[in-house]
Amino acid sequence: MTLIVNEAEQGGWAVVCVRGELDLVTAPQVRRVVHEAVAAGRHDLVLDLSGVVFCDSSGVGVLIATRRLIRSCRGRLRLILPARGAVEGSHVNRVLAALGVRRLFDVYGDVDAAAGDHAEPLSA
Repeated sequence: MTLIVNEAEQGGWAVVCVRGELDLVTAPQVRRVVHEAVAAGRHDLVLDLSGVVFCDSSGVGVLIATRRLIRSCRGRLRLILPARGAVEGSHVNRVLAALGVRRLFDVYGDVDAAAGDHAEPLSA
């Protein structure tokens, strides 16, 4: 399976929508899009991972590196993961939780919630 990465903007947030498998081969594509967004001055970033069906350590590495980059710019990073019990895409949530890094991220149920002015993240 390939990776599809689309970028949009919503409410002042850069929204990067990722679909497919996030692994050693595809992680550089996500990293490039994130770096391009930050270089263009967009420091508030939503990563929509609800369509990611597989994520390995390379994918987790990109998420952690993205968090570090956004924090260095004094920006904000929000992840979109499917709700608990969702079958498709729930793999990322399980991987982050198993590695003990899920707590590092503010996670939301959808882009509208993440890009809202008074958004409250989902609990870990």
